[in-house]
Order: sequence, then structure tokens, then C-alpha cells
Amino acid sequence: MDRASFLKHLAWASVAPIALSACSRSRSTPTPSAVDTDTLDVHERRSDILPLDKSKEEWKAILDDDAYRILFEAGTEPRRSSPLLEETRTGTYICAACYLPLFSSKTKYESGTGWPSFWAPLEGRIETKKDMKLGYPRTEYHCVRCGGHQGHVFEDGPEPTGLRYCNNGLALNFVPQSEALPALRS
Repeated sequence: MDRASFLKHLAWASVAPIALSACSRSRSTPTPSAVDTDTLDVHERRSDILPLDKSKEEWKAILDDDAYRILFEAGTEPRRSSPLLEETRTGTYICAACYLPLFSSKTKYESGTGWPSFWAPLEGRIETKKDMKLGYPRTEYHCVRCGGHQGHVFEDGPEPTGLRYCNNGLALNFVPQSEALPALRS
């Protein structure tokens, strides 16, 4: 490649994040509005969802290093490392930090990405925000109760929502339908 071509490509590469950012502003935040969320709960629905405010030191004392890094430093676990990829039982996926139920096994599917994936969260259990850490916009989602980072949502999932909630396995615990949900952490 000659110098002129190199500089031309470099110029285009430098404006790509700006162009992608501008495109993202016109899109709305993905929401699973195309599904009746009343039918997703496997366990009894909780109504006691009060925010949980703990210091970073308190979370560090409760969680192991890898879970803390993912949940409260927005880390990512290695692809295909989560045992939850192989989980096929009926049950509920709860936040590994505060134990709030986040996903039903009814919405889990094999996305081929190497992380547990779901096409919808349980209603009112997650919040989203824009993430530009990689230089282009992504939608990060986190637990509405403790703020623990779960993963990112993408618009390439299956029907009925067309969304893929790509979750870190270490950010979740699985509770089979035959077991009671643990009490929410306080």
C-alpha cells in the first residue's frame, strides 16, 4: 500500500467511531415490548425490589475477585468459560451480587457467542446505558437493584423481541424451579 492510500484509510478509520456514534443517537434503547412478560416467571414474582446501596469495599468482601471485576468494574469473562452455557433446566437466573431475579430460563437460547444469552429480561429488572469503551456505541445493561454489570444487549436475537442479552455467566446464579429463590441480599 502506498503512503497516500494508507493516509486515506487512516482518515476514514478515524471518523468511523464518530459516524457510528451519530447513527446510534437516532436508535432507541432496545426494549422487549413484543412479549407478554407475565408469562416468563418460573418462580413467584418478587415485589420487594428496593435499591441496594453497598460500598465497593462491601461488595469486595462478599464476592470473589472475578465476580467483583465483572459486576462492579464492567469486566468480561472469557468466551465459553461459563458453566451456565450448558444449563438447560427450567429455572430463574438471578444477579450474583444481590440475588434479584433477572432472567427466566424460558428466554435463554444458544446464541453461539460463547456467553449465556437471553431474548428478554424479567420485567423491570434491568437498566441500560450507552457504552463507548470500544470506540463505538453499545448498550450495556445492569441489575436495577444493585447496579451490577451483566453484559450488553444487541439487536440480533431471535423472535419475539429480536434482542440478544449477552450475559457474563459469573454475573448470574441459576436457581432450578424445584428450589426456592434465596432471600434478596441486604
